[in-house]
Amino acid sequence: MTTALIFETNESDFELKVLEASRERPVLVDFWAEWCPPCHALTPVLERVTVSYRGDVLLAKVEADENMRLAGRYQLRGFPTVILFYRGSEVSRFSGAKPEPFVRDFIEDALPLTEPSLDET
Repeated sequence: MTTALIFETNESDFELKVLEASRERPVLVDFWAEWCPPCHALTPVLERVTVSYRGDVLLAKVEADENMRLAGRYQLRGFPTVILFYRGSEVSRFSGAKPEPFVRDFIEDALPLTEPSLDET
């Protein structure tokens, strides 16, 4: 799935599409491989979670075999690896296929994105 919220990136445009974009809003980066069954299991989970944030979080997909220098740059040890970038820097990461509640908690723990309550106004 490629949308404004979910997109592919590679070494040539990673700086713009991920690091620069993360200055505006958080970007999850899914480093995956075609041969990796856990990667395929995680993809729909990441897509559902990203869409549920309605633009507050983006999802960038990086095919690791085609972008080995990026994988090396971020010292990936296995696939899938998901790295959360915000304000141009890595905030947190996890590896392996995870269920949807884990991914939501991962984002919320790294970046409190909750909206202020009406009582606070």
